[in-house]
Amino acid sequence: MSSADDQDDLKPSFTPGYKPSAAKTAEEYARLDAEDESLARWKASLGITPGAASGDTSGPKVTVLTLELDSPTLPANKKLVFDLADAARLADLKKNPVIIKEGVEYNVRITFKVNHSIISGVRYIQVVKRAGVRVEKMEQMLGSYGPSPDGKPYAKNFDPEESPSGLLARSGSYNVRSRVVDDDGEVYADWDWSFKLAKEW
Repeated sequence: MSSADDQDDLKPSFTPGYKPSAAKTAEEYARLDAEDESLARWKASLGITPGAASGDTSGPKVTVLTLELDSPTLPANKKLVFDLADAARLADLKKNPVIIKEGVEYNVRITFKVNHSIISGVRYIQVVKRAGVRVEKMEQMLGSYGPSPDGKPYAKNFDPEESPSGLLARSGSYNVRSRVVDDDGEVYADWDWSFKLAKEW
């Protein structure tokens, strides 16, 4: 996927007139409007407190850990979790499609860690193609987060969707490009995978 069209598909959408603000460290946010009580509560919910250490800011602001497809119809012993640190497994997902049951409700869950700074405007973009033609684009905001005080990753569940169904939908496989990117165009994760629809998981 290297054509200009593919790269355009993976660009985040913008609200006309919206300009992302300059990035600030957690310490800078902690000092900002320190006397505003409601703002202080909001900042505390993001793990921003006065005197918070900024930590090492040399690496990426966000590390994406896993992507999971979840459905109430999944058999009890089956999980569809992609570990983004496992390069061999990700390479295998491009060649050997994941099987998804047709006509069922499912949702995407992503887990990630905020390493430093405050993130906002970070989103997950998923472009699905079949025989080279785009059939779907999903774009979901992750929200605003600071580094977790206890170091644990965050999990974001996206809105439920329904998988396509029918004989035509089941024929052939679908190629997916997933990307986690922010308003400034910084890419935190970018990978390809594929799936097939079937009558059962």
